[in-house]
Amino acid sequence: MLQLKKIVKESDFDEKLTRESFVDFLFTHLDKFGDPKQAINKCIDYAFGKENAKGGFCIAAFYDGKLVGALIMNETGMGGYIPENVLVYVAVDASYRGKGFGREIVEKSIAMTNGDVKLHVEYDNPAKRLYERIGFTTKYAEMRFNK
Repeated sequence: MLQLKKIVKESDFDEKLTRESFVDFLFTHLDKFGDPKQAINKCIDYAFGKENAKGGFCIAAFYDGKLVGALIMNETGMGGYIPENVLVYVAVDASYRGKGFGREIVEKSIAMTNGDVKLHVEYDNPAKRLYERIGFTTKYAEMRFNK
């Protein structure tokens, strides 16, 4: 059975699950769809409400005592015109995929939020089909201008 640990502040990390091991897990298992560790750490800081951030939470998912999944959800503070939450990162250990863990982590994280949830997913990411089965729809194409 999958056990979820909700992490809402720095002190929720401990010797069993350090912040560094949580970041390392996401960095490793997001693979080519991920970001540098520095970006993941900034996302966690935002979830913890640091530097006037709106907040959010992290989830660590364990199976038989092993970390097999991780998620970071950030609050946007823009309800009414942008969904109130953005699911920034979610990853499942490759050797545990296909067991429904990703779906359970995402669905339970949505239940923990107030308001709507959005996420960004690359078109070639196999997880896109999972998000569609959960009920996410494509509303916009994201465009970026990098300076």
